[in-house]
Amino acid sequence: MSEQVFSSLSQMVIDGDMESAVEEVKRVLGEGLSPQIVMEGHLIPAMREVGRLFEENEYFVPELLISARAMQESMKILNPLLKSSGVDKIGRIAIGTVQGDFHDIGKNLVASMLEGGGFEVIDLGVDVSAEKFVAEVKENEKTVIAMSALLTTTMPQMKKVIERLESEGLREKSRVMIGGAPVTEEFAKLIGADGYSENASTAVTLAKSFF
Repeated sequence: MSEQVFSSLSQMVIDGDMESAVEEVKRVLGEGLSPQIVMEGHLIPAMREVGRLFEENEYFVPELLISARAMQESMKILNPLLKSSGVDKIGRIAIGTVQGDFHDIGKNLVASMLEGGGFEVIDLGVDVSAEKFVAEVKENEKTVIAMSALLTTTMPQMKKVIERLESEGLREKSRVMIGGAPVTEEFAKLIGADGYSENASTAVTLAKSFF
């Protein structure tokens, strides 16, 4: 285990204690701590530790999910405050499960880890069309597209999104990352994606490489 000493709020997120984490966020904000410090000094280190524990097989998907939920609920309080104060995020990522695929557990987990990593995350949900992904890039050309698929039958939709970006003249300006149980590094290269992540933790590292 890590010898690092975490704040009480960070530890609540690491432990997946959602109710306590939310109350602690409210408390420290009430005492005058800035939303940026709450995020960068407490929530991001917590999710970084959760990612480390997962990579070292000390945490598994259930633990990741409850920690991610604690972080997500905490960020619901912080996001409006961060936006109004003009705090910059690392970058903007639009994430979704591709068209024809309605599985969202993995996608939700990656979205949580990305948000905990300091990104602005636009969660498009499941069964997301190529047009919807492309619309996010049209709105902001610096947007990274993150696509998930759990079914081999829906994996070709990832290529359709990339082809749509190309036909719209947006491919050179955009970055595309993909993942999901049946997805591989080889498939990512085959369809021309910019990166592949096998789990939620490495997705954050990959996303940071684009900015």
